[in-house]
Amino acid sequence: MDSQEGTQCHILAVVIRVCVFSALTYYTAKWMINVLDPNNKIRGKAKYAAEEQLRKLNSSATGAAKKFRARDFNEHEMMIASHLVTPEDIDISWSDIAGLDGTIQELRETVVLPVRHRKLFSRSKLWRAPKGVLLHGPPGCGKTLIAKAIAKDAGMRFINLDVGVLTDKWYGESQKLATAVFTLAKKLQPCIIFIDEIESFLRMRGSNDHEATAMIKTQFMLQWDGLMSNTNICVLVLGATNRPQDLDKAILRRMPAQFHIGVPRDCQRLEILQLILQTEQLCPSVNLKELARLTTGFSGSDLRELCRHASLYRMRQFMREKLNTGEKIGKGKIEWDFEVKDHALQEWEHLEIQMDDLLKSLSVMKASKHQAQGTFVEKDLELD
Repeated sequence: MDSQEGTQCHILAVVIRVCVFSALTYYTAKWMINVLDPNNKIRGKAKYAAEEQLRKLNSSATGAAKKFRARDFNEHEMMIASHLVTPEDIDISWSDIAGLDGTIQELRETVVLPVRHRKLFSRSKLWRAPKGVLLHGPPGCGKTLIAKAIAKDAGMRFINLDVGVLTDKWYGESQKLATAVFTLAKKLQPCIIFIDEIESFLRMRGSNDHEATAMIKTQFMLQWDGLMSNTNICVLVLGATNRPQDLDKAILRRMPAQFHIGVPRDCQRLEILQLILQTEQLCPSVNLKELARLTTGFSGSDLRELCRHASLYRMRQFMREKLNTGEKIGKGKIEWDFEVKDHALQEWEHLEIQMDDLLKSLSVMKASKHQAQGTFVEKDLELD
């Protein structure tokens, strides 16, 4: 009897030792993998950022709106959720976009209204919002601003997808991340998946494509097809590009709503200039119509930069004249911790942008554009 009890105790002790050793081995191996994994810190930061965004969503939810918990999302979805932007955090609205009234009206009727009034538009499948929208046109003409304004107006969550997040050195992880983009968007719907410079990710496929890249594209398109087949899912893939000809034909098919955002014309440039300078103090000599006529070929971002440079010219001139910093510029001994007297401060508050400042900024920007174009031509000649 004693020998039987001794045997049982011995077996029990062996089992305990094996269990302890296995647990110790498991946690040691897990700790070593986390230490050696270069992406461990990135995942930790992404998880923290995702939790912050989920808290913002919950705090802005009203009534019986669904509450989001971090444990409802897997590891890959949390990585994508770190790029989530809530509608309340978007500081762009339609009033911040000028010169595109016709395009804005069409976008609101095609995309925003079917999302905001889903019950009203649910009677017919043909009335529902498209699952893919492409904004294409020259750089700096407002494509990204339009994407944010759509999300703000429609009250949709906004995933500003960084394509670099989808690449991973471990086999199969990239496909899981591509899948997580859509599973996360479904959980957060209504949601926009925004891909800026979409041609860099979903460009035309060829025989020279790397296997990993081809698999990511295929997985992305398969998940996208899942959205299109289910009309009850309110998820929109919104892409922006200045090279639509580089996009794969299969991607263009999935983006039936396509809008061209071109270089603004004279009347559009006038509206953009009025919007940019509406909060600035302008000298009566400023003629915005003439400035709009002189800025042929300028995009919206070019016009903003032109006005910014003009404002800086006026500020620098004021500093040199009133604060006596100009006499030290040639010596390279400017003292920036100067005192501003009361009378100078009053003049500073009433500083006006003059037409000469705008024209000077225009001439400098045109010279820079010509110089850049000349550099590109020289490089092309060298390559030939």
